[in-house]
Amino acid sequence: MAASDLRDKYAIVGIGMTPTARTHAPGVSPLRLEAWAARLAIEDAGLRRQDIDGAVHAMAGSPHANYGQWLDTYTRTLGIRPNVYLNTVRGAYVAHNGINVACQLLAMGLANYVVIANGLAGMSGAHAAGTRANISANVGLPMDIIEFGLQRLGLSAGASAAPTGHGFYASRHMYEYGTTHEQLGAVALSARAWAQLNPEARYYGRPATMEDYLKSRWVCYPYRAMDLCIQSDMGGALIVTTAERARDLRHKPVYIKGIGFGDQARDQWWRKTNYTQTDAAYAKRKAFEQAGVNLSDIDLATFYDCFTAEVIFYMEDYGWCKKGEGGPFVASGAIAPGGSIPVNTHGGLLAGMFLYDLGGVIEAVRQLRGEAGERQVKGAEIALTSGHAGEIVGPGMCAIHGTMVLGNVVS
Repeated sequence: MAASDLRDKYAIVGIGMTPTARTHAPGVSPLRLEAWAARLAIEDAGLRRQDIDGAVHAMAGSPHANYGQWLDTYTRTLGIRPNVYLNTVRGAYVAHNGINVACQLLAMGLANYVVIANGLAGMSGAHAAGTRANISANVGLPMDIIEFGLQRLGLSAGASAAPTGHGFYASRHMYEYGTTHEQLGAVALSARAWAQLNPEARYYGRPATMEDYLKSRWVCYPYRAMDLCIQSDMGGALIVTTAERARDLRHKPVYIKGIGFGDQARDQWWRKTNYTQTDAAYAKRKAFEQAGVNLSDIDLATFYDCFTAEVIFYMEDYGWCKKGEGGPFVASGAIAPGGSIPVNTHGGLLAGMFLYDLGGVIEAVRQLRGEAGERQVKGAEIALTSGHAGEIVGPGMCAIHGTMVLGNVVS
């Protein structure tokens, strides 16, 4: 598909997100959560189940990590009979990857309405009684990440692959540019502040101060507990169709204007060029070229904030400030409520919910529909979303980046 064929040709017309479990309640499987979210998205679009003829299970890791969703499908649970059902697997940009696949299916005439969904039971799995194998199956993470980790404390990554890898990048940035713990804390507190405006957020009703951040327990230097994303039991789903069909549905369409991907496998890790950056600059350039937008056109961003330092990297790599200036930029309040660029208005992964990048895309759609309630960005027309993950040598190596531009007006 040529870049010129993507802009405003396809739209997100339905969104679904289940409630977030806050009580560690066991019993709802990832498959059931995924099916629940898909049903909500279909209903949100004003469609019937029999209208759905394409489906994507938007996975993040190996298909062997979460057996239930690999051996059975949420489409069968819902009685959907798609022409095409696909699993997309690589990293935590599941929504971006899934939307890209959906657009291809629509362009090829293989489907008219495509559902993209994922379900997670990470919080319940982390607190479940039983063997490590039970925990691994519920959370959907490789055993080596969980074995010595902090899953039972409700953190999404323990003291092994993810925080050690990501912490390496954070400490390198601190060494090279003088980034401080208080600047990392500014990211965490921004997310917490946005969460106070979102009743669906995990930390809604639980504000925090810099003193709270600095007193939070150490996990893996330079990260404290408030630097790490959270766990959730929930499912999320999107419905994508052509712009022509979208105009006849329940909601004002949210158009897909551009999608870009970057992978630092293009510049291998041993060259040591990726220690203080993501591949967002490359992904952004591709997405912005398709969308025909500039950074000044962006009204809000929903970034994959797996750790606090990633947000600092994004602000630099996307161009809101120069490399090395991300710490002072976030500390200025620029990304918090009332700031110059609203970032993760739903609370993000740090304070809202863990649903890979699906939560951020769903929030962007709500903002562009004008449905974000107290946190609504006034006059929002263009939203920037991202997904992010690893896999060059391990889950924490920050290799992959996905960027998408969404808008509520045809340009």
